[in-house]
Order: sequence, then C-alpha cells, then structure tokens
Amino acid sequence: MHEPERAFLGDLLATASPSGFETASQRVWTEYVRGFADAVSTDAYGNAIAVHEGAPDAPTIAVTGHADEIGFIVRDVLADGFLRIGRIGGSDRTVSKGQHVTIHADEPVQGVIGQTAIHLRDPEDDEYEAIPEQFVDIGANDPEEAREHVEVGDPVTFSTDIEELVGDRIAARGIDNRAGTWAAAEGLRRAAAADVDATVYAVSTVQEEVGLQGARMVGVDLDDVDAFVAVDVTHATDNPDVDRERRGPVELGAGPVITRGSANHPVLVDLARQAAMDADIDVQLQAAGTRTGTDADAFYTSRGGVPSLNVSIPNRYMHTPVEVVDLDDLDAVADLLAAIAAETAAAGPFAVDI
Repeated sequence: MHEPERAFLGDLLATASPSGFETASQRVWTEYVRGFADAVSTDAYGNAIAVHEGAPDAPTIAVTGHADEIGFIVRDVLADGFLRIGRIGGSDRTVSKGQHVTIHADEPVQGVIGQTAIHLRDPEDDEYEAIPEQFVDIGANDPEEAREHVEVGDPVTFSTDIEELVGDRIAARGIDNRAGTWAAAEGLRRAAAADVDATVYAVSTVQEEVGLQGARMVGVDLDDVDAFVAVDVTHATDNPDVDRERRGPVELGAGPVITRGSANHPVLVDLARQAAMDADIDVQLQAAGTRTGTDADAFYTSRGGVPSLNVSIPNRYMHTPVEVVDLDDLDAVADLLAAIAAETAAAGPFAVDI
C-alpha cells in the first residue's frame, strides 16, 4: 500500500463515526475522492457518492462500504456526575468495562467506563453487565459539572489508537467498516486511472450498524445502477478461540472473500471470480445461506431487485476496540473492485438465464 492510500486509511480510522454521527468521517472520504472522481455528492443523511463517468451505453456498477461504526450514546447524567450510556449498534458488553472512551460533545471529553477493582469484587458474582447498567466516569464531582461538558445524546466511542502490528497488519477500532469505505474509494480511483468503460459509483453509506438504513436510501436514489458490490468485513477464523469447523475457513492475508448464496447474485459472483483470476488476485469463498448481514441485503431488494454482491475483508475480533486486518487484503480488495469494474462492460446484462 502506497503512502497516500495508507494516510487516507489512517485518517478514516482516526475519525470517529458512530451510527447517526458520521459527518466528520464523510468529510474525510469526500475530500479524498474529489481528487479523481468526475463528481461527488451527498444526500440529506450524509450518504456520500462519487462517480467515474464511463461510456454512454456501458453498464453502471456501484462499489460501496459503510462509514459508521458501533459505539455508545449518553442517555443520562447521574446525581454523582457519572454518565449512563446506551448502545449504538452491536456494542459488546464483554469488552467495554475498563476502557478509555471519548464523548464527542461540542469539544471532545475523555472518560473511562468504570470497572470495580478485582480486590473489591466477589469472583463468584462476576458477570458482564448490560451496557445500560455500565457507566462512564469523566471526573466530574456532580451533575452540574458533568453537564458543563456533555449532554444527553452525545455519542461515545472507544479511544483506541491505530497500532502497527508485525508485518502488514494493523489493529484499531472502527475497522468495521472504514476499511470498506477505503476500499470503495480506492477501487474507484484505480478504475478511473484505468479509464474503464463502465460508469462506476463509489458510495460511503451511513447507519449500516443500526439496520442498513443508508443503503436503503442509496438503493432507491441511484436508480441507474445495474449492480452493487458491498464491501464489508467478515470474521477471520484463524485465531485460537474461533471454531473454524462451524464458521468456515477465512484467513488474514489470504485475500478478499467472495460470498455465495442469499443476496449474492450468481452472475456477479462469477464475474468477481473471473475478474480475480484474470487479475491474478487470490480470493477466498464464504457461504451465506440466509443473509449476508451487510448493505448487500438492502441493495438487492431495491427497485424490485438489483443484482448485488458482498465482498469482504477478513477481520479478527469484530466489534471490539482491537479489530485486526492485513493491509495486503485491503489492497487486494481495492484491486478486485477495479478489476470487476473493468470487466463489467463485457459481462452485462446481470440477470440469471432461465
């Protein structure tokens, strides 16, 4: 990964983007894509769209990722100055206590999610309290002092920094799914550099973690799109505490994951696999018998049915402050998106042959 692309990824990961509060991250994304897109636009809720204009009669494809991350939200200020919080998306109660957090008020406020010291707990009573039963300590002595800094409805995220691991692997919070929005932007840049015949949209959606809401909006608004490719993370199963016999083998560093079944249109699956083969990109396969759990589930039922595909980035420890990915996988996903775009013109129309 070259330095400008790596810096862009770092900027995305450093910018908090809990569901419903994605504006700052979308500004980072739109500023980057303006450097190579023919046009960039946003809608009322902040979905961001960039486009490479192809040949007039060529098919149109959209490559997408979701900008939002899980987090918390301030729901009450207690009489002693502590804060009660609620969940934004699928926040994990087993990893939250004892963590540094940032409350994204008018000015950022640092805090910690309280955890009683082990010396003061009865080990037999240890349990993971639900998020609404946990609390944030910002150091305030009373509710008046707390309210000088925060108010109900302020979003909260873990304060984890991006860490470089051994080799080309990084750890951070919010990789789910700033990695996908990075790949969508980079896929567009590489497709534009190759001047592909297809018209290619790159899309950074909002509010995926709370019900695929941004994708539902975009699926209607982009009424000229012939196919969607939704990029998200998927569970890597190569760490010791995952039962790969039940989950299926997905490994970090082994390349993009192409999903088969459910929302994944078989013609697009074949196109992606052929494009990967032609571009010499190693890919992995994953099964989705019921749903993908990604924006593809919203895109494929838009406008009476739009061919859609879920391409994934292997990710360890999803929905924790220490998600881990391999940068080579991210680069390969962006290359795959550009390769799919390059072969789109010759592959259409996207319909099953009955």
